[in-house]
Amino acid sequence: MTSNTLPTTDELRARARTSLGAIGVTVPEGGDFHARTPVTGEDLFGLKASGAADAEAAIGAAHTAFLTWRTTPAPRRGELVRRLGELLREHKSDLADLVTIEAGKIRSEALGEVQEMIDICDFAVGLSRQLYGRTIASERPGHRLAETWHPLGVVGVVSAFNFPAAVWSWNTAVALACGDTVVWKPSELTPLISLACDHLLARAADDVGAPRDVHRLLLGDRAVGEQLVDDPRVALVSATGSTRMGREVGPRVAARFGRSLLELGGNNAAIVAPSADLDLAVQGIVFAAAGTAGQRCTTLRRLIVHRDVAEPLVERLTSAYRKLPIGDPFDENTLVGPLISTAALETMNSALTRVQAQGGKILAGGNRRLAEAAPQAAYTEPVLVRVDEQNEVVREETFAPILYVLTYDTLEEAIALHNDVPQGLSSSIFTRDQQEAEIFLSAAGSDCGIANVNIGTSGAEIGGAFGGEKETGGGRESGSDAWKAYMRSATNTINYSSELSLAQNVSFL
Repeated sequence: MTSNTLPTTDELRARARTSLGAIGVTVPEGGDFHARTPVTGEDLFGLKASGAADAEAAIGAAHTAFLTWRTTPAPRRGELVRRLGELLREHKSDLADLVTIEAGKIRSEALGEVQEMIDICDFAVGLSRQLYGRTIASERPGHRLAETWHPLGVVGVVSAFNFPAAVWSWNTAVALACGDTVVWKPSELTPLISLACDHLLARAADDVGAPRDVHRLLLGDRAVGEQLVDDPRVALVSATGSTRMGREVGPRVAARFGRSLLELGGNNAAIVAPSADLDLAVQGIVFAAAGTAGQRCTTLRRLIVHRDVAEPLVERLTSAYRKLPIGDPFDENTLVGPLISTAALETMNSALTRVQAQGGKILAGGNRRLAEAAPQAAYTEPVLVRVDEQNEVVREETFAPILYVLTYDTLEEAIALHNDVPQGLSSSIFTRDQQEAEIFLSAAGSDCGIANVNIGTSGAEIGGAFGGEKETGGGRESGSDAWKAYMRSATNTINYSSELSLAQNVSFL
């Protein structure tokens, strides 16, 4: 099914102005840096890009603000995050409009992204009163050992188009509560939602009396991001993007002994066991594979199905894929919006050509939609592909709605297939067998940072740490104890006796 009508670019431009105006943002038009919408594939506004001097000034201002912010009591810092959360609630619909306009997400997913921002603010406010250290037993009489945590410094956030606001908030809300300041370089593809978020945080800072320069925004290209990577005043670079990008960022930050938090590629798989509830599995699989038009880092890309249930499951999936409503992401009936660009569609089609040349068979999908209505946009049917082996194409991450289906005979074989890719972000198993579920979650099971049972690979909650292993980068953002990445620890020895005793019974003087 397809929504055959799309809003015009003029209508989207007007809607963006309305949303920005409600938030209080005046679009700084006039430059050659363009805001664009994948809904029609056309430009919305010409904006002024940040240059090298702007990046230098932003980093300098954030560093100066850090010298004050680091000594502000953590619960006071939490007040800034609390106020940001209130403003996000107030402008939830406006922000969701901008996410849809710039990233092409359907309405419910765009609203869900803003809800993630609200949720992480709630989490970080609580965190501001829970930055716990610990007391450690000392071997020396009259001494106490303690572990304390202190703010780290300027955090450079480099975010991607597919979660243009949520990933920023995961980093920023936690970093601010921890006493850090933030310089944000968003994707070039999503400048409008970035302007909106930056403005709301500035309003929050004014409302609670926090320094404006605890957060600075840089709209620019790769060169601006490279300044964040290379500047020694940026204590932590949190970068979300491709594995290729991570291979460049990680060594450059390490070369200056900085810290990096990398959220990179995912080639996520789900195992469907013989005991699985197939109705439940179909729902979880289709959302994980086709949601966000396959443009989540946690998108389901490989389905490893037990041979005994492969045929009935594939039949159900094929039927579901053929019914997916594709088109205008503002239409409440649409489930699959556009890819971010026609270049993404070309990459998708290239992968399909290659996998078919190696014996893969397309079971459903793959046709372009709305090409006449929006020739510069990239609407396509999510694709279900049956493959006999996990070849090189299957082992790659193609950032598009392609789901490869493989079969297995034993759980050991399924886990081996599951783990035999370079990436290690998200994973799941559908089973009603407790032993199978526990094996999958054990050290001998999934090698990913996220492992689920009877739910798909996407849709993480902010309460848990988010991130993966291997070529996914190893970083952790959002909940649990991910906050420790944004702070530095110190081990303290306190002598409250009247004698100096040395550790390990060393005698000196």
